[in-house]
Amino acid sequence: MVDRDMLEHTSSTNAPSLDRKRVYTSPYNALALSGDLPSAIRIFDTTLRDGEQSPGIALSCSDKVKIAQALDELGVDVIEAGFPIASPGDREAVKNIIAENLDSRICGLARCSRRDIDAAIDCGLDYIHMFIATSDIHLQHKLKLTRDEVVEKAVTAIEYAREHGLTVEFSCEDATRTDLEFLKKMHTVVQDAGVEVINVPDTVGTIGPPAMEHLIRELMTVTNVPISVHCHDDLGLAVANSHAAVRAGARQVHVTVNGLGERAGNAALDETVLGLMAFYGVSTNINTSRIGPISKLVSRLTGYAIPPTKAIVGSNAFAHESGIHVHGVMGAPSTYEAFGPELVGVQRNIVMGKHSGAHSVRSKLSEYGIDLVDEQIDQIVEKVKRLADSGKEVDDAELVALASHILGERESRKVKLKEFAVFTGMNTTPTAMVSIEVNGEKKTGSAIGIGPVDAAINAIKSVMGNDIHLVEYRLNAITGGSDALCEVSVRVSRDGDKTLMSVGKAIGSDIVQTSVDSTMEALDRLYCRKE
Repeated sequence: MVDRDMLEHTSSTNAPSLDRKRVYTSPYNALALSGDLPSAIRIFDTTLRDGEQSPGIALSCSDKVKIAQALDELGVDVIEAGFPIASPGDREAVKNIIAENLDSRICGLARCSRRDIDAAIDCGLDYIHMFIATSDIHLQHKLKLTRDEVVEKAVTAIEYAREHGLTVEFSCEDATRTDLEFLKKMHTVVQDAGVEVINVPDTVGTIGPPAMEHLIRELMTVTNVPISVHCHDDLGLAVANSHAAVRAGARQVHVTVNGLGERAGNAALDETVLGLMAFYGVSTNINTSRIGPISKLVSRLTGYAIPPTKAIVGSNAFAHESGIHVHGVMGAPSTYEAFGPELVGVQRNIVMGKHSGAHSVRSKLSEYGIDLVDEQIDQIVEKVKRLADSGKEVDDAELVALASHILGERESRKVKLKEFAVFTGMNTTPTAMVSIEVNGEKKTGSAIGIGPVDAAINAIKSVMGNDIHLVEYRLNAITGGSDALCEVSVRVSRDGDKTLMSVGKAIGSDIVQTSVDSTMEALDRLYCRKE
């Protein structure tokens, strides 16, 4: 069963409270707070159900289990693990997720159908999210049912689920386009039938925040069980509508990682949670430091890239190029950040470009242990601006190369690649062998990996010592075609010390060889600095 008191007064057990010293939002937020806001709400994540319905996403069973484990570590209250009746794959994934014995509650989607409910029961679920459309648009053009028939169908299905011991969360699909009096009737009859949470879906994202507040307040007059909301982003208001619903009395919100979902997606978990915490002082069980890692995991497994300008987890969210901004944020992050990146498990990034100044260059070079005098910094700033004006990207590797040139460093004077081979193929474990000369001493090693590049880098680490850590690997295609030139940039550290790193870049037609070349360049710079 869903504990109503828990819904209204969730106390965080694994999530740190929001540190106000690290959040620099407007003071006017506090002045606009109402007196009836909850202290906490529940987070219902539907990445594995609605999120997977994004066009082109087809997660394997093992991928779903990985995401479910990460969601559990994140602290979501409910994981909607799938739609059991939809496919054998969904049923297998739901069963495997249940077998993980996670702390999060596991839920499955079901229509108002005995077959759907039986499929959920067969998976071992004890919590289902049941739905039926209630707007006249859906009744006339999809279901071909009358309002009375929908009521009867919903009540019969709920009673059947309750007879089988299931906790039921119920949704009136397309609720925000449903006649208000009929929607109130539906809420009344389904709660009388035994549902424990009623979800209000903005199925095609057509409501605005003031209207959402009005709707939830109206529904609160007849609803005795906790109200949840499920908002879509068709007009870019999913997060704002979720916040509006909470202001009006909702005690649970449906979200997805990175805002995945059908069409324009759902309310993004990170934006919804951080906004509730920062603007309204409403807490959740979410461990915010896990937001960045799970965002990257879901992006990698789904193949959906995170837009650079995506709030909170986009690569530009904590990137600063302007010299004025960099100077300010280095002295006091509150000058140009709403909160510190460490709060959500990501890193600040100082970007080189035509707006960069001495503080930007000095800060970035310090990450690689390079300390220059003011005159040398000024020379690099001038070169960076000239390169940027000509349209050339100045990344970390280019910046370090400029600094090395000014310092008069010779390339590859400590670490040299003497031999390299990699073996891979169908039904063959990728294996690499390298021979490296370090300060004139030749060392040889080999290793396996999940692919030829991984095997090659593992072999290098076996020679150079396992205290070498690959902090970042980036691959870009420069030209098109199967013989395209590629550019590989790597960032490495020693003993896991990310405050002292080295970077290397190489260009070539062979991805494996180019990856090895860039890694060797980074290691050479690292070892030169250590001497």
